[in-house]
Amino acid sequence: MPKHRVAVLMSGGVDSSVAALVLKRQGFDVFGITIKVWQEECEKVQRENCCGPRAVADARRVCEVLDIPFYLLNYSREFKEDVIDYFCAEYRRGRTPNPCIVCNQKLKFGRLLARARELGAAKIASGHYASIEERYDGGVSKFSLRKGKDAKKDQSYFLFELAQDQLCDILFPVGGMDKAAVRGLAAGAGLPVHDKPDSVEICFIPGDDYKAFLSAQGIAMPSGKIVDTSGKVVGRHNGIHLYTVGQRKGIGVAAKKPYYVVRIDPRENTVVVGGNDDLLVKEFVVEMPHWIACGGPQTSLCVDAKIRYNAPAVPAVVHPAGKAKVRVVFEEPQRAVTPGQAAVFYQGEFVLGGGWIA
Repeated sequence: MPKHRVAVLMSGGVDSSVAALVLKRQGFDVFGITIKVWQEECEKVQRENCCGPRAVADARRVCEVLDIPFYLLNYSREFKEDVIDYFCAEYRRGRTPNPCIVCNQKLKFGRLLARARELGAAKIASGHYASIEERYDGGVSKFSLRKGKDAKKDQSYFLFELAQDQLCDILFPVGGMDKAAVRGLAAGAGLPVHDKPDSVEICFIPGDDYKAFLSAQGIAMPSGKIVDTSGKVVGRHNGIHLYTVGQRKGIGVAAKKPYYVVRIDPRENTVVVGGNDDLLVKEFVVEMPHWIACGGPQTSLCVDAKIRYNAPAVPAVVHPAGKAKVRVVFEEPQRAVTPGQAAVFYQGEFVLGGGWIA
């Protein structure tokens, strides 16, 4: 008798393809779901992207090889509402967004989880490098999020906003594998995507040119002053949405020593620049914290904090700071803490939670 019916989110890449392969071999009743997220007017530029038409074709071919049903769902309107509108709004605010986290929370494991249930699925699965563990606390079942086995591919950072009612119905079949093993399984099973390169860009931005994308979305901001940390005017900018904290190239200010963007002030419409040492931050505030399996710290909490996906997790202490906020103090100052990015808190291999850098 087959096990639970599982919907696998198929991106057209090797990881989600192997997720479907593993689950089928384990006896689950598997079907694939791929979503159309591009706007019709963007189809040409997104054809090569990981969420474009070519990805749909690859996902369909994999499902044919695995002999499982394949569904293509049009979520272009929802993707624009959940992800693209958020992305543009954050840049208008002088912040640097992280669309992958929002997409996971609202679309993949929000709207699509609900749709998968309507299609008869008991669980939803993806090719994320992370794992979920069920624990019992006082007889009550709690689900914890854990790092993926492959440290270089671990994607737990992007999943910190998942809630208990989502985690209980999610499977990450490749979370306990490394990338080489995933590709080996794909090749051995004859999957046509076994050697497909990994996507390294934001899926909806061709060539990773976010400035051109914002312009195409009609985003234009007024010009303003570029000032140094003493307040001296050193240049002009063409809109705060074209800058991010830590940026060095493209600032447009000539100086004997390199300038970096150290702060963006949307109220004053200014970009503040300084030296590399001016980027070092000892403490910062996180808003809208989400805690995966607990109610959050009542007193100080020692964690390892990760302030961007490609940054190491470093020792820090989290302090309560009023409603929907916490204050994070590093053991050693860290570079380029960027408003709009996520700060994710770990203890060992487990994700405690995280929030948005304010």
